[in-house]
Amino acid sequence: MKINKWLIAGLGILISGVFLWFAFRNLNPEAVWAHIQQLNPVWLLLATAVLFLSMILIAWRWGFLLRSIKPVPLGYLTQVVLVGYMGNNVYPFRTGEILRIVLLQRFQRIPVAKSTMTVIVERVFDGLVMLTFILCALPLVPISSPEIQAMIRIATPLFLIALVAFFILAARPTLFHGVLRSVGRWLPESIGARLFRLGDELINGLQGLRSPLDLAGAVFASFASWSVQAVVYWMVAFAFNLQVSLPAMFLTVGVVNLAGLVPASPGQIGVFEFFTGLVLVAVGVNQTQAQAYALVLHVIVWLPVTLAGFFFLAKQGLGWDAITDARGLEQQTVSS
Repeated sequence: MKINKWLIAGLGILISGVFLWFAFRNLNPEAVWAHIQQLNPVWLLLATAVLFLSMILIAWRWGFLLRSIKPVPLGYLTQVVLVGYMGNNVYPFRTGEILRIVLLQRFQRIPVAKSTMTVIVERVFDGLVMLTFILCALPLVPISSPEIQAMIRIATPLFLIALVAFFILAARPTLFHGVLRSVGRWLPESIGARLFRLGDELINGLQGLRSPLDLAGAVFASFASWSVQAVVYWMVAFAFNLQVSLPAMFLTVGVVNLAGLVPASPGQIGVFEFFTGLVLVAVGVNQTQAQAYALVLHVIVWLPVTLAGFFFLAKQGLGWDAITDARGLEQQTVSS
């Protein structure tokens, strides 16, 4: 199993390397450095502050999905969200998501299966927000990119099918229970009972989709958090004095984060730079400026959140070992 795990990690690093090559194959280091030296640091500081506002909004969205299971204070959820982003930024296999789930179980006593379902629903909501940004921005941004069109064709049915499936499970849990009972008849009694309990907890994790108020809050917070991140992208553009519109920034956010589906290395290294440059060059930005912008933007959205995540992980009484052995922590949590 460990060999397969590290083979997957190696594949991710390889994919990142390929995208880095495509993003910087015509790199002029001196020209890129010259653009970076001319940027306005005040805009970068403002962008960093606004980035943390988006983290609070993401935690607020998670709170709506969790409220039917157990209300969790927004301050604590924000800390856990930052830990999750840090884990995803520094370690493969979406480790940050596991850390979020483990911390909720350990300190809020929320069952692993229930919180896991809320995290999965979050990812589906994120994908639908990204698609909405892309589809709404394209008519306002005069570009034609076959790569973006291909991304829309692949991602749209995936996220729509997932969303419909979640709503059906949330509205008609008896259907899922019936399937579990049918499967359980062919299994030993103890395993069948455990399977049914697990399925019941998974269904309960979708309770937030049954409450119109919680569902509306989660949808609103999803769009609000990613809209704030689009403003972060725009502020970094101001730092470079780039003449790009806000719709172009929404398009960039949509494309870059939807590209997060690509199984690259931690922090989307390579993938982030390639797709950021792809959109900016398509809207008329000079390639060297686009490369400099992509590098600095990636540092802005990666470094502050990662440092904050490490701080809050330590505050929970955990260290680097919690990241490298996140799946072991998950198994201990499930066993307990």
